[in-house]
Amino acid sequence: MDLPAPTATCSCCGDPLLDERRIDVRFGLPDIAFELPEEARRSPGPSALLALDGAGFFVRCLLPVRLTGETELVLGAWAEVDEETFLHAADVWDDEAAYPELVVRGRLANAVKPWGEEVLGAELTGRIKDAGELPYLVEGHGPEAERLIGQVWDRDHVLARFPHPLPVAVRTELGDGWSVERSAGFSGRFENGVDQFATQGRSVAVTLFQDTEQGRSAEDFLAALIGEEPGAPVVPEGQEHGERSADGAVRYASWLTPRDTGRTRHELTAYAVEPDGSAAGLFCSYEEPGQHAWAQHVWRSLRRER
Repeated sequence: MDLPAPTATCSCCGDPLLDERRIDVRFGLPDIAFELPEEARRSPGPSALLALDGAGFFVRCLLPVRLTGETELVLGAWAEVDEETFLHAADVWDDEAAYPELVVRGRLANAVKPWGEEVLGAELTGRIKDAGELPYLVEGHGPEAERLIGQVWDRDHVLARFPHPLPVAVRTELGDGWSVERSAGFSGRFENGVDQFATQGRSVAVTLFQDTEQGRSAEDFLAALIGEEPGAPVVPEGQEHGERSADGAVRYASWLTPRDTGRTRHELTAYAVEPDGSAAGLFCSYEEPGQHAWAQHVWRSLRRER
């Protein structure tokens, strides 16, 4: 069973985090827990301690990962520990004098993306940095663990793997060299060949195309893409924009306010077409007129690395 989407909140208290330089993501359970019935879960009291019948003992810890842009990703992940460590942690967890001396050594129990199976089981040691927080996994044992906590990772490459809303904008790969900015606070998913991002009152859908007609110009392919929209409404005067770059790429956007939906809604439909026939189509829906600038920003964030 897949892990539930982690939440962009503090791993300890669940409160929203506003510091864009630190992004907290938490995993509700160790991966192995989803293969067992709920009756197998036992806790000695603190919610950060979990025993699974027949599957081991686990302590929730904080795993700091350094990202580019002076950003830190702090993962509220689980470490599998031996029974002696687990029982000792239970004894001192609420002891103000003994808890700061707690040392937890165990194996990472979540296949954290984008590393996945490479880091599942990586051995790390956790220590208490702040008496009000979970143990921090600050020491790695073995090459994978040392690389995970010692290397600076590409911010967008890592964060784009988390589909739940994040407090920062994240450039997301679409395929064929294309990428787009997923706005702060938007969830993401890929379904039926379409990348989709959404938040309250706003949504984005991005689709990639490849021209199958050899030798057709970018302008003609764009015209074909626009003409393929079934029942497309007439775009009001002054609500469309096109541009052509020196290398032959073309971009086009149009926007309107449909009157047949029963509620106020605005739409922007846009394309970016490369000279080699690779193209991206983008559709934004939003409720407030003032969000038109946001929709245009998302369109202009479409980028292709050739």
